[in-house]
Amino acid sequence: MPTKIETEPTLPKGSLPFVNIAAYKFVALEDLPTRREALRDYCVSLDLKGSILLSPEGINLFLAGTPQSIAAFIEHLRSFDEFHNLEIKESPSDHQPFRRMLVRLKKEIISMGVEGIDPVNKPSAKLPARELAEWIRSGKQFHFLDTRNGYEVEVGTFENAVDLGIDSFREFPKAIEKLPETWKREPIVMFCTGGIRCEKAGPLMEREGFEQIFQLEGGILKYFEECKGLGYEGDCFVFDKRVAVNPTLCETEDGLCYACQAVLSPEDQEHPHYYPPHSCPHCYKSPAELMQIRMRERELQIAAIANPLPGSVPYENIRPINVSERFDRLTVLELLTTLHGHVPASYWESECDHGYIRSENKTLSRDSIVRAGWRLEHVIPLTVEPDVNASISMLFEDDYLIAVDKPAPLPMHPCGRFNRNSLVTILDRVYAPNRLRLLHRLDANTTGVVVLARTKEAARLVQPQFVAGQIKKTYVALVNGHPQTETFNSELSIGRSPTVAGGRFADAENGLP
Repeated sequence: MPTKIETEPTLPKGSLPFVNIAAYKFVALEDLPTRREALRDYCVSLDLKGSILLSPEGINLFLAGTPQSIAAFIEHLRSFDEFHNLEIKESPSDHQPFRRMLVRLKKEIISMGVEGIDPVNKPSAKLPARELAEWIRSGKQFHFLDTRNGYEVEVGTFENAVDLGIDSFREFPKAIEKLPETWKREPIVMFCTGGIRCEKAGPLMEREGFEQIFQLEGGILKYFEECKGLGYEGDCFVFDKRVAVNPTLCETEDGLCYACQAVLSPEDQEHPHYYPPHSCPHCYKSPAELMQIRMRERELQIAAIANPLPGSVPYENIRPINVSERFDRLTVLELLTTLHGHVPASYWESECDHGYIRSENKTLSRDSIVRAGWRLEHVIPLTVEPDVNASISMLFEDDYLIAVDKPAPLPMHPCGRFNRNSLVTILDRVYAPNRLRLLHRLDANTTGVVVLARTKEAARLVQPQFVAGQIKKTYVALVNGHPQTETFNSELSIGRSPTVAGGRFADAENGLP
């Protein structure tokens, strides 16, 4: 059973309606799920908000509530043997800085990712706040080491403190490898917001051969409380909606960027590039920069879709056949041989006999009668399409249009032997669920710029400009030999039937007009 300790917590004086507390303790804890539910229920009953982390190595908490609720919580927590001497750091605020109440279970209460660090049994020496202040006043020689992340250091730190330039505490073990070798024999005072990171950082540094390690007891917040920030420049970042507190433990006017998490000064918040929640002066990117980033992301998506090519994996290819009025009451075989006169009748006979012609999931025979308005399906099993070049490069993108550099060979849209290996089908997967609309054409074996519309309205406005010739297009040809004249007109008609490779020859007599 826990031993109840009668203690009256000291709360900040003044009229501010909320008290913020921060506390941690490294101590062996068991039965964590039960503790979690009990703590959460108790905090909710007091209308407290914030977070409590529980792990086998201890507790770490940040809470806020009315003075009465915080006093009741501290008394309750200290009634347990494990927490009877829990150190509490307090600061007032005029609003509730947390949105909800969370009690979470974790492997570590502060993650560093190094095994064998035992702050309970092998702690580093603690340097009380007032003793550090005396060291500073007397000019004692020692190294100041800030163990916090870069964005915290930017808000404020001790004068002449060394910033390790880390973005996560997990980077700390690698960062200390770069410290001068002479530091291993010289006194080092490390500090963080509340002291918890130093509890692990100190023993690690001692294990790595640093002989005189001291951690600021209670961290910056305790130092502010007792020494009013002597030797400290700036404010202290805190992990709640207050963003930062000054050496009097009062909330500052600093803000936080929701996009990049940068701390924003009042001047930053007046900057034209401060556009919450999208950007701030630290992360703002011009429209051109954003487009470049977006296009590179699209190209990565294209590369992923094209490896392997969509049509290179065998699939059941279903080709639609619409029955128009002129084919009403013909047999299936008559319909197919008339529509596809260049294909031998024996091919269609075989497809019918194998059950590859169907309508509404029913197999049709070669003699089945079709009616106008029907939609037949030609099923081609185990289809594998010819390889294409899918190295599509993005040239432009906004909310209405995209422009790409189409390689060759690559068909523009599904046709002939190609159903999945085409420009449109690949891009439609990238921009799904939106469907792109081609505004003009290029042959499969032609490279060049292709413009597509992202919306129906954009297509309605731009496509007529291509049809009317209002958009200038320039073609560059690679020729064998040197033309006899600088300019000439080619008026030959192209053939009506494609070659095996998909191209067409010139046909002056029977070609397309």
